[in-house]
Amino acid sequence: MNPAPSIILFTTASGAGYGLLFWLGVLRPLRLLPASPSFALVALVLSLLLITIGLASSLLHLGRPERAWRALSQWRSSWLSREGVAAIATYIPAVIFGLALLTDRPGLATVASMAAAIGAAITVWCTGMIYASLKPIRQWHLPSVAPGYLLHAGFTGAMLLAVLGALAGRPVVPAMLSVLLAIGALSAKRAYWQMIDAPRPATAPTIESATGLGAIGRTRPLDPPHTEQNWLLREMAFRLGRKHRDRLRSLVMAGFVATIPLAILAMLAGGPIGAVVMVLAALVALAAMLAERWLMFAEATHTVTLYYNGES
Repeated sequence: MNPAPSIILFTTASGAGYGLLFWLGVLRPLRLLPASPSFALVALVLSLLLITIGLASSLLHLGRPERAWRALSQWRSSWLSREGVAAIATYIPAVIFGLALLTDRPGLATVASMAAAIGAAITVWCTGMIYASLKPIRQWHLPSVAPGYLLHAGFTGAMLLAVLGALAGRPVVPAMLSVLLAIGALSAKRAYWQMIDAPRPATAPTIESATGLGAIGRTRPLDPPHTEQNWLLREMAFRLGRKHRDRLRSLVMAGFVATIPLAILAMLAGGPIGAVVMVLAALVALAAMLAERWLMFAEATHTVTLYYNGES
């Protein structure tokens, strides 16, 4: 699939934003974060900024962005519609949370923050299910895809929260959380790659099953369907060389691994040095996630490529 920059930015930025909003809503009521309303406000504003940037970038990928609102009516059957509804709905408790912080209403702030955390988790799950529900793309139609979206969003969100915690002088809890989630993201990504690299099952689509000509023998195209590039080839037949893929996979893994000692070092160092190291760890994590998102699209193959003598 074509790894469009707008979609890469959307899934990375909004994932980090929702992850940050989720951990803010979970950890603050447990008193595991700085109690200062200003800390929560900064984290809330950053999360909403990332979410808004991500959602806005996703509109750039649409052919007619002005019609995006119509998709909201299809929530009964469409994960894309459910994602849009959940994303908009999550703004409501998030804004109430911010207003409660500004007006010093701790009880309301706690309830609103927890509601915002639930909304963030639901939205990210819907995003993951958009891809997991696409049966023609075998690399996405897997039960691990949606949980993977949750894990990666939680990982990048925890890294950002750890940065804010380090700047506020309390990095330990979010930094420890980011280390655990980095290990989880690393393990999940390795398992995902092993899954999509495994030999295809006998029931997987082939050019014979796609054309319905398998009963008369091996099938191959006599002539290409057309002589020029078309939309299907641009969007659904992206070619990624194995060497290039392997290098990018190594970079993603190295990025995930590097965040672990950096976060631990930030906890041990503390103070300004710890804050600088934590910022570096977060930048490495976000860079690794951008590469991971790009790979997830570039490695995906659509069944339609069978008609062009490709593999799905």
